[in-house]
Amino acid sequence: MIFSFTHPQYLFLLFIIPLFFIIHFYSLSNRKRVALKFANFDAISRIQGIDFFSKNIVILFLSLFIIALMIFAVSGLTVQIFKQSSSFSFVVIIDASESMGADDFKPDRITVAKQTAIDFVDEATLGVKIGVVSFAGSAYIEQDITEDKMEVKNTINKIEVEGWGGTDLYEAVITSTNLLEDEEHKAIILLSDGQINVGKIEDIIDYANKKDVIINSIAMGTKQGGKTLYAISKLDEDSLKSVAYNTGGNYFLAENKETLSQSFLDVLKLTKTKVSIRLFNYLILFAIILFVINFFLSNTRYFNLL
Repeated sequence: MIFSFTHPQYLFLLFIIPLFFIIHFYSLSNRKRVALKFANFDAISRIQGIDFFSKNIVILFLSLFIIALMIFAVSGLTVQIFKQSSSFSFVVIIDASESMGADDFKPDRITVAKQTAIDFVDEATLGVKIGVVSFAGSAYIEQDITEDKMEVKNTINKIEVEGWGGTDLYEAVITSTNLLEDEEHKAIILLSDGQINVGKIEDIIDYANKKDVIINSIAMGTKQGGKTLYAISKLDEDSLKSVAYNTGGNYFLAENKETLSQSFLDVLKLTKTKVSIRLFNYLILFAIILFVINFFLSNTRYFNLL
């Protein structure tokens, strides 16, 4: 379960709640000092009540709770829950940056990645839709969402390492998410060595969560690294763990072809669909109910029982 806000800028209004506490108790303190000037405490208890602190505290908390509910409502509080689904639409994102030419997978990472992705397509059940996006300095739609397995496999097989640019995961996630826009149950499978140098991870997570897309990331590479044409390329897990865990997906570490293949198969078993529930109407309704209760307690004889 993930909580998010569509208008988080309004959350600053929560700072007025402690201010109400201060004003309330400062006011009561002044009233108490005034009351102490009277000698007849029996009269005070009849007129004002010695326990005026306890009588007002319930009303105070109800009022502050109503304010908090209204603030969360205008801030667009949303809860995202996860459900099992029998069918999915996937976009497979394949990192085609220069580091994917490393030789810690034989003959290199990109070749094994493509072979394993093709095996994943073969294992997918009937009715599963798959699209393909590659990325390096920019993201490319290699294949739109389709049920045609042969078309998807041919597309994957044509992906080659790009010898220029950075590793722009942000654009790749935006592109993939847009491909899944009209799909009911959707998820991304991200295959990368994690060496992201374009875009912020926080922006990637925010965009995926707003679109109810789960990202399952597979980290491909070894901690010792492999040789490329320009240097030793080592695995960077942190960014891949972050995008998976913070979007409700699963993270897998693949240090050889066997664990890579198993990771793809586990995605088919473990992927859940993400559903967003906007809580605006519920919060407003609850606030109205509490307001009625608050009014009832403040203006009837039952208030004296508090």
